[in-house]
Amino acid sequence: MTAEHDKALSRAAYHATRWLDSLPTRPVPPQATVAEITGKLGTGLPDEPTPAQDVIDLLAAACEPGLTAMPSSRFFGLVTGGTHPAALAADWLVSAWDQNALLRLLTPAHSAVEDIASNWLLGVLGLPATSGVGFATGATMSNFTCLAAARDAVLTARGWDVAANGLAGAPKVRVLVGEERHGTVDLALRYLGLGAPELVAADDQGRIDPAALAEALDSGPSQQPAIVALQAGNVHSGAFDPFAPAIAAAHQRGAWVHIDGAFGLFAAASPARRHLTEGYEHADSWTTDAHKTLNVPYDCGIAIVRDQAAVRSAMGMQGDYLIRDNVGDPFEFVPEMSRRGRAFTVWAVMRALGKNGIAALVDGMCVNAQRFADGIAEIPGATVENDVDYTQVCVAFGSDARTAQVTQRLLADGTAWMSGSRWRGKQVLRISVSNWSTTPDDVDRSLAALRRAAS
Repeated sequence: MTAEHDKALSRAAYHATRWLDSLPTRPVPPQATVAEITGKLGTGLPDEPTPAQDVIDLLAAACEPGLTAMPSSRFFGLVTGGTHPAALAADWLVSAWDQNALLRLLTPAHSAVEDIASNWLLGVLGLPATSGVGFATGATMSNFTCLAAARDAVLTARGWDVAANGLAGAPKVRVLVGEERHGTVDLALRYLGLGAPELVAADDQGRIDPAALAEALDSGPSQQPAIVALQAGNVHSGAFDPFAPAIAAAHQRGAWVHIDGAFGLFAAASPARRHLTEGYEHADSWTTDAHKTLNVPYDCGIAIVRDQAAVRSAMGMQGDYLIRDNVGDPFEFVPEMSRRGRAFTVWAVMRALGKNGIAALVDGMCVNAQRFADGIAEIPGATVENDVDYTQVCVAFGSDARTAQVTQRLLADGTAWMSGSRWRGKQVLRISVSNWSTTPDDVDRSLAALRRAAS
C-alpha cells in the first residue's frame, strides 16, 4: 500500500466509524441544508492538488451534518435496509479490489461468488434452480431487465425479432398490471418502448383481482402478445397479489408473468411468511432489491428470469475484444457492461446469516411492524389503514391536514423518520420496517415520538 492510500483509507475508516457510532443517538433527519453544505465544501475547483487524506476530512466534516441517518434502526421512511456489518465490510473490499465484473474469465473470483450467491438466492426464495440471475443497480433496472426478456420472448413467439427489427411495425404488446403496482414498472415499460400499461382492478389492500385479470386478457385478440406484471409487497399495505390464480389466468392465455418483489420477494425465505408468496414460483421472472430486505449497501437489484436464453438474448452483445466463456457471462443478465462486484456483498450477508438467520431477519421486521400497528392503535385519533401482514404500516390521523401536521412534527422531533404519502385518496404516514438492527426498544422510542407529535 502506498503512503497516500494508507493515510486516505485511515481517515475514511475513522470518519465511517464515528458515523456508525453516532447512529443510536443522533437525530434521524439531516441537520444541514444543501446551501450550508455547499458553503463548507466551496464551489471553486482548486488549481493545485490536495492531499487525499485532506480531501476525505473535508468531505466528512462538510457532509456529515447533512446526512440522513438512513442506516439508523429508527429510519422507517423508505423501504431502505440498514447495511449489515458483513455486507458493509465486503463492500469496502469491492471498492478496494476494483473489479469490473462483466466477464467470468476476467474476474474469476467474483464469478465464483456470483454463482454461489445466485444458487443460494434461488434456494432460499424457492425459485427454479436453473433460472438466470443478474445483479443490477436496483429494482428499476431489475424490472427493466426482466421485462426486456419478456418483451422479446412474447414477440419472438409471434414471429417478430426485436433485436433485428426494433419495435416499429411490431405487434402491439399488451402489459397488464394491478391498479396499485409500483411506478418503477411503468418506468421500465417506458424505457422499453411499451408505453403505459393496462390497469386491472385491485382490492382495498392493492391486491390484483384474478377474475378481473382474466376478463381483461380475454378482452383483447387471442394471439396478441401479452405480459402480466404482479406484485410481491405493496409499497403502502405490504400486500401480495394472489399469485396462484393470477399466474394461472395469465398462462392459460399465453402471457408472460413477471413479479415485482422489490422488498416482498424475501417473504419466501421465512417459513412463517412463505404463504404470502404461494404459487409465485410458477411465474416467468422476478425482481428484488438486496439493499432492502437483505440489507446490503446500495446499489444491488436482482433480476431473476426462468429462461436463461431469453434474458441473455435481450441483454447480451458481441465484441471481438471480449474474453467470452461458453457457459455465459455476467453482463448478459443485466443492462450494464461495466458493473461493480455486487455479488460479493450478497454472498457476505447470506453467509453471515445462514438460512435460519435470513428467515429471522424477515420475521423480525414483520414482528416490529405489528408492534408499530399495536402501539398506533392506542394513540387517540390514529387509525391503521392497512392489514399489517408484512413490513408496512400506514396510519392516518383524521383529516389530511392533521396527518400532514403530525408527520411534520414527527420529523422535527428527530427521533425517527417516517414518510408522508397518499394512499387510496387519503394522506397517510407510512412506516416501512426494513432494518436488520431495529429492536423493540427502537419501535417503542419511535412510537413515543409519534405520540408526542399527535398530542
